[in-house]
Amino acid sequence: MKISTTELLIVLAVVIVIFGPTQIPKLTKMMGKSIKNLRAGMSEGDEEKKDKTEE
Repeated sequence: MKISTTELLIVLAVVIVIFGPTQIPKLTKMMGKSIKNLRAGMSEGDEEKKDKTEE
């Protein structure tokens, strides 16, 4: 499923209307932290899985 440019622009416009332009940087910062934590958790899970299979 691909998102077209028009759909992306509509979503961005709705986000700006709902949250306002002053809240967008805060939202993107929170999203970045969430993704970083998710990736860190996934890599920790992979490491634990490797350790269990080696034993």
